[in-house]
Amino acid sequence: MAQGVVVLFDDRANAAVAKLLDGLDAAAVPAARRFPPHVTFAMASDIPAKTRVALKADLRVLSIPNLWLYTLSAFSSAENVLMLGAVVDTELLAVHSAVHDVLAGKVKNPSSYYLPGSWVPHCTLANGMTDDQTGTGFHALFPVEPIEARVTRVAILDTASGDLDILV
Repeated sequence: MAQGVVVLFDDRANAAVAKLLDGLDAAAVPAARRFPPHVTFAMASDIPAKTRVALKADLRVLSIPNLWLYTLSAFSSAENVLMLGAVVDTELLAVHSAVHDVLAGKVKNPSSYYLPGSWVPHCTLANGMTDDQTGTGFHALFPVEPIEARVTRVAILDTASGDLDILV
């Protein structure tokens, strides 16, 4: 079980990601449809209620930039992942750092993949694929048109239940 701080997109960006997921389905690659399209800023085993309140207050004064989902890529950790990487700029890194300033020392078991300096902002398109499926999925989608994703909400996503706790 894990809980993540995620940003969710506007309808236009969601539709563009859904079209890519349809392309994966057509290529017989298991598309990631369990959660709405998002980019994860932080992940931990537990983000307590008091920390959520502090995060909500901090997020109200931050301007979260639009995300440009542009780079089709893959990485392998415990399972192969096909993703759209977000263009990283100073605004995005500032918001990411501010989120982690609030969470520091207040969450259980933070994931090192999402910490400042290690974070690769991305929207997962598929995961848990074989090597062959990863290659098939990449070839089915390449080249990808850039997607401008306007952030409409920030939430805590519980990966066990799928519940979203909307912060802003």
